[in-house]
Amino acid sequence: MQWFPQIKKVKWMKRENSMDNDMKNKNNATDPIIEVSAPAQEISPKKCIGVEHSDPCTIVIVGASGDLTARKLVPALFNLYLNDGLPDSFRIVGCGRTKLNDQQFRGKMEKSLMAKGLMDDAKWQAFSDVLHYRSVDYGDLGSFINLAKFLRKLDQKHNTQGNKIFYLALPPSLYKPVAQMLGQAGLSEERENGNGWSRLVIEKPFGRDLKTAVELNQSIQRYFKEHQMFRIDHYLAKETVQNVLMFRFANAIFEPLWNRRYIEHVNILASETLGVEHRAGYYEQAGVIRDMFQNHMMQLLALTAMEAPSQFETGRVRDEKVKVFRSLRPFPVEKLNEYIVLGQYGPGKINGKPVPGYREEPGINPDSLTLTFAKMKVFIDNWRWQGVPFFLTSGKRLAKKITEITIQFKEIPHSMFRQILGERIDTNQLTLGIYPDEKVTLTFQTKNPGARVCLRSVNMDFSYHQNYTGPILDAYEKVLIDCMLGDQMLFWRQDSLEHCWSFLTPILNECETCDNKSEMLHFYESGSWGPRTISRI
Repeated sequence: MQWFPQIKKVKWMKRENSMDNDMKNKNNATDPIIEVSAPAQEISPKKCIGVEHSDPCTIVIVGASGDLTARKLVPALFNLYLNDGLPDSFRIVGCGRTKLNDQQFRGKMEKSLMAKGLMDDAKWQAFSDVLHYRSVDYGDLGSFINLAKFLRKLDQKHNTQGNKIFYLALPPSLYKPVAQMLGQAGLSEERENGNGWSRLVIEKPFGRDLKTAVELNQSIQRYFKEHQMFRIDHYLAKETVQNVLMFRFANAIFEPLWNRRYIEHVNILASETLGVEHRAGYYEQAGVIRDMFQNHMMQLLALTAMEAPSQFETGRVRDEKVKVFRSLRPFPVEKLNEYIVLGQYGPGKINGKPVPGYREEPGINPDSLTLTFAKMKVFIDNWRWQGVPFFLTSGKRLAKKITEITIQFKEIPHSMFRQILGERIDTNQLTLGIYPDEKVTLTFQTKNPGARVCLRSVNMDFSYHQNYTGPILDAYEKVLIDCMLGDQMLFWRQDSLEHCWSFLTPILNECETCDNKSEMLHFYESGSWGPRTISRI
């Protein structure tokens, strides 16, 4: 099928450039936007959702009485159920320290779905029948042995073939003891004693630094092998994040430009308007570098910078990511001020409403030096990217919630228009929008209509959901599908994890142990784009 886009109309709108190096100057020029309508590609909406080859299984959510299960996991599973995205035979077992029976657990999940507006009364009864709950004591082996017996009976009754997914919806401090209890209860065994396959899903963060990540991995791998471990980063499961690979490697036009010859720098931004919210205990121990850079930002960096794998296959894609992490130039901790800006949000306004500073948040030390903002300049020492700076920026209580990757191309080498327009012409910019604008935008120069020679910047946009009317997969839905299929492409592999921690641990050590930490910490107003000092790198 040939694709001939039909130009519908030209409209004028204000274009907001993504953050440049100083994250302060926005281009508010009025630009014409050409809307292009592409014909539908006649792909069935459900074709890309179904898991026809997924085995029957039992999904065990450990920590099911917590917030994550009601807010994310069960809604994701219910939506998959509504769209025929679950195996023909499956069970969902929640377990936790809270004393609940099946009916109480089902009632709690029903309330959560109703609050989210996801309830389908016609399908709920059948779905609720697959929900079960067992109380467990995370420090009692007998409790897990009883869980194993319950799962075996459930498997025999509903023919789930002994296949199990254990999703640890728990605080990081419980990963190690719970994984050990599962292993000692025989629940990590595969293909023996009535077991099929067994998979362990672990939320971030995986360790606090290189040492603790290695220790945690060694402890868990006493029972669960690498192919059984699914270290989740839900950012990778976002449709538009996955689209970065498709955009780069399924199109020939950009690859010749994707290197140091044509690219001036790369900005990767993940900003939030929310503060610490209910995560004060966790965030005081983590801070923005552990919370965002060790996982989300590093994965976005890898997708942007990696080489093309020979095949779209799990091992080969992950191998190329590892090469990026290995090539990261060691961070010059002796010159921190030249390569990193650190901040913490103070009082301000978000959407016109006053919000407290970080130190005024409930549960936060009033003298806290925890980082809520960081911008760092990193380099990748390889043939493609030598000398090209990558600016990674993430923070809380910023002006807008945005996740995007911006490729800033170099200036033209020689301007034939310099006698008319001056020496400088705005450079081309490619923006891969991940949230909230799920689109690809290319900015380039054209002649403005009229007798005089004038240039104007125009945008060529592609909206990710253009001409698609089917169901949209939430990131957790994609994660759960991949767990059922045993596909680890969107999950961390241990060597990647260790390389990232190797890069970040010296930064953390220097930031947390230096004598002038309070001087390095720059306060910024909530609702701004960060500390005023961000332009120095």
